[in-house]
Amino acid sequence: MTDLHFLTIAEASRLIAARKLSPVELTDAYLGRIAALDDQLGSFVTLTAERARGEARAADAEIVAKGPRSRMHGIPYCLKDIYETAGVRTTAQSKLLANNVPVRDSACQKKLAAAGGVLLGKNATWEFAHGGPSWDVLFAPARNPWNPEHTPAGSSSGSAAAVAAGFAPATLGSDTGGSIRGPAAACGVAGLKPTYGLVSRRGVIPNCFSHDHAGPLAWTAEDVAILMQIIAGHDPEDPGSLDVPVPDYVAALSGDVRGLVIGVPWQWLEEEIPLSPATRASFDAALAVFLDLGATVRPVLLPPLQQFDDVKRTIAVVELFTIHGKDLRTRPEMFGSSLRYRIIAGGLVRAEEYLQAARHRTVLARAMQAVMATVDVMMLPTAEPAGKLEPLPPESLFTRPSFTTAFNVGGNPALSICCGFAENGLPFSLQIAGRVLDDATVLRAGDAYEKATAWRDRRPSLVAETIS
Repeated sequence: MTDLHFLTIAEASRLIAARKLSPVELTDAYLGRIAALDDQLGSFVTLTAERARGEARAADAEIVAKGPRSRMHGIPYCLKDIYETAGVRTTAQSKLLANNVPVRDSACQKKLAAAGGVLLGKNATWEFAHGGPSWDVLFAPARNPWNPEHTPAGSSSGSAAAVAAGFAPATLGSDTGGSIRGPAAACGVAGLKPTYGLVSRRGVIPNCFSHDHAGPLAWTAEDVAILMQIIAGHDPEDPGSLDVPVPDYVAALSGDVRGLVIGVPWQWLEEEIPLSPATRASFDAALAVFLDLGATVRPVLLPPLQQFDDVKRTIAVVELFTIHGKDLRTRPEMFGSSLRYRIIAGGLVRAEEYLQAARHRTVLARAMQAVMATVDVMMLPTAEPAGKLEPLPPESLFTRPSFTTAFNVGGNPALSICCGFAENGLPFSLQIAGRVLDDATVLRAGDAYEKATAWRDRRPSLVAETIS
């Protein structure tokens, strides 16, 4: 057996079902590793150790008596600190919510608890999942397990770092323009932005109503599928929730991608945001794996990335101001400087500009769906490997181009997985996007790639510091 803290959800659940592993033993392994190593990364902002041990004991007793109720029964997990948890502090990394203790669980937390999961605690985020990385907020930013001098990206920074470091096999993040996929890419884990409306956002502190997505991060695409099986589904309390059947995501992981048609938006990668030579080589190698597995690759032509970015940023900054404008006016000093700057920008957008952006979003989304109708999935890198962890100018939100935002504008599912490592040891990433509500095909492609390559065998090396 591998080290317990590096077991995948799929591996651990099989061992638990076979009575070869106890949820208590597994939970203690994670809590011990967090205690020994997380001071180097800061991936957790609240640890619920005693609660976790109690939930693990309860899961152990129930599994012995009746068997597991789901693949997550007895499996530890954590949550980005914007998911409300009854009785557990939920801060969004902001001084404004330093003492916020919700009385009700978010919809996703309720589902994970009902599945028998074991809550380890809450993960670091950027302030309100938007402003960062910041050092003038409630907690210091999380760090990248592959090199703590580098960023884990944002805003689901602590979530991705915790999974990569072996502090938890499962977590949930949020994605408004890339905040699940960016950290997944930076930390070399799997992270899915589901189809818009497929996973309830009720009880998730909002960033941008029209673009927010809740979704899972784990070590493998298979584990992401297991989490999706639990958290997907209609919620009448979320106005954006879709009332559609939930397929069996795990059963869809056939490993077979023969005949899969892959579209590549080469104009994005070669003309708009040219890839570095190393990232281009990694991407070409990933496409070659799919060709060897029987897929085909063809170019696709989409509207310019800049249009997707401009539309999303215009809409998002106005909605951000709508959410935080009152606090900005009455207690601006409670915000970190990065978020405060970005909120102010939302108050400067005219109504006509917001409406024009919303109208053009429809045009772009239709163009995206028209192209997606000609292929099974689209592939491109998620991002370049992670850079150094350092303060960013607040205006970088509006100036940095992105390979992820277009799929928030379209609402399409998009998965980031690891596809190799740079010379400095930081992960390369592959982004797989699919048709609306065809998350299963996206996960099938990601799973097939992971099983055809050896990247999932490599883990960050963390060593406990000793005091002499």
